[in-house]
Amino acid sequence: MLKTALTERLGLTVPVVSAPMAGISGGALAAAVSEAGGLGMIGVGSATPVEWLRGEAGVAAASGRPYGIGLMAWALPERQDLLEAAIEARPALVSVSFGDCRSHVGALRDAGILTATQVGHVDDAREAEAAGVDLIVARGAEAGGHGRDHVGTLLLLQEVLEEVRTPVLAAGGIATGRGLAAVLAAGAEGAWVGTAFLTTREARSKAGARRRLLEAGDGDTVYTRVFDIGAGIPWPAEFGGRALRNRFSDRWHGREEALAGDEDARRELTEALRAGDEGMATIYAGQGAALLREEPTAAEVVARLGREAEEAVARLGARSG
Repeated sequence: MLKTALTERLGLTVPVVSAPMAGISGGALAAAVSEAGGLGMIGVGSATPVEWLRGEAGVAAASGRPYGIGLMAWALPERQDLLEAAIEARPALVSVSFGDCRSHVGALRDAGILTATQVGHVDDAREAEAAGVDLIVARGAEAGGHGRDHVGTLLLLQEVLEEVRTPVLAAGGIATGRGLAAVLAAGAEGAWVGTAFLTTREARSKAGARRRLLEAGDGDTVYTRVFDIGAGIPWPAEFGGRALRNRFSDRWHGREEALAGDEDARRELTEALRAGDEGMATIYAGQGAALLREEPTAAEVVARLGREAEEAVARLGARSG
């Protein structure tokens, strides 16, 4: 078993946290990951109903294992109800990412809840440590969903480890046990994994999205703001999102100002999202989608990550011996 500060503090057997992917990571996925020895997370969007969060937290808590909840810092000034509901649920960990987390860390700490935040730049990491978070997630540009497109995971991880004393997890492009072993060898306390769970049976991914994910290659994603602009979601401009390329992104990426003024195009995306048109609708995923081959259970993914990482670490040990 791989032991790190993450596994020791949360009682895990595999140093893996499933990323809180809004719309994908519900209570069932969180529970399955936690039962398998990782830490499962529930993803909460800016428009998520409080009742949904409470219900999914109940599903995750029923496993009897630690789990977490992921919130978006930029949305909380208008959605304090989400922070309050997260605190009421008493998860083991709450991540507050993509914006200023400083005003929320104290309330979570007072409730006895560990805190984390995702960073995409070394300056973000310094600010996170100053805010007093318990875990810093170094999220590289390879990662799916929202964040910065500043630098790749391995370089960012090294930069962050040079600057902070807070335990660091790595995120972005980690889809196999070899990837997990690599970031552990570099000094991370674990991996924050999203894309590898997108096609698991417990994920809330739609059938059409799963098909596209299983067909994706490593050049089939794009880092863009067009899906947020088209859907009218007020993400801060500094946080674009990595998603599978499709007809909509091919048409509008690089033409964001024109898209913002085109009501017909935005209506077209809304209708595609409603209809589940995978050729138009948003499918957030990282470059690790190229490694997706099947639709396993979440437990199978956690077990494979742990087993492959242990084997890779053993090989490294044999070489050094």
